[in-house]
Amino acid sequence: MHRPDFEIKDGHGSDRKLKIYDEGAVGVVVHDHPPFDEGIPSYPFSQWMTSDGDATGSNNMLVDGSTNSQLFYISAKSDVDIYIKTLSIRIADGSAVLNKFGNLAALTNGCDLIFFNNDLGEVVIQDEMKTNLDIVRVGLSTPTIGSGSTAFRADTSGAGADTYLPFIDLSQTFGFPWGLRLKKGTNDRIGFSINDDVSAMDGFDIKGFGIQL
Repeated sequence: MHRPDFEIKDGHGSDRKLKIYDEGAVGVVVHDHPPFDEGIPSYPFSQWMTSDGDATGSNNMLVDGSTNSQLFYISAKSDVDIYIKTLSIRIADGSAVLNKFGNLAALTNGCDLIFFNNDLGEVVIQDEMKTNLDIVRVGLSTPTIGSGSTAFRADTSGAGADTYLPFIDLSQTFGFPWGLRLKKGTNDRIGFSINDDVSAMDGFDIKGFGIQL
C-alpha cells in the first residue's frame, strides 16, 4: 500500500519546509537569543522568606519557635505565576560547626521545609533539620569550601560570624525545569518552619530566586 507523503511547511507564507536528513534526523538550530514574539514574557523574581509571605514582611528568622512554631515563607501572588528555582540560606554564628545549628546545640525538634498547595495540602520536603549538616544535605548544590571542621563554612576572617550558605536548587532536586510553581490567585506557598528557639544566633534568613510571568 502506498504511504502518502507529508510536508511540514512554515505557516507564515514563506514556503519553507522541514528537512529530514538521510538517517531520519530533523535539523534544528539553537539561536543565541530567545524568541522575539513570545506572548507571555518572563521576568526575574527574588524575595526573602518572611513572617507574612510578602516582600514587606520581616525576614529576620532569629525567633523562638519552641512553644509556637514560627513559619517564614514566600506566598503566591494575585497577578503573576511564580516559579521558585533556588533557595539561598544563611546561617551565621560565631564558631559554628556542622554538628550544631549555627553554634547552638543540635535542635530538639528541628526545622521543616514545607510546600503548601490547595490541591495537595501540606507537602513536607524535609523535616527535623536539627544541625547545619542537615540543611547542607538538603542543599545538594551547596558549594564545597573548606575541609574537615571548616567544611562548607564561609570564613569571615574574625570580622563577624562564621556562616553556612546552603543552596537548594529545586530544579536539580525535583526535576522542575523552571522551578516550583506558586500559582497566582491561590494559597500556594513554600516556607521554613522553625520549631525551636534560635534567637541567640547572629543571623538566619532565606531568599528565594526564580521567575515570574
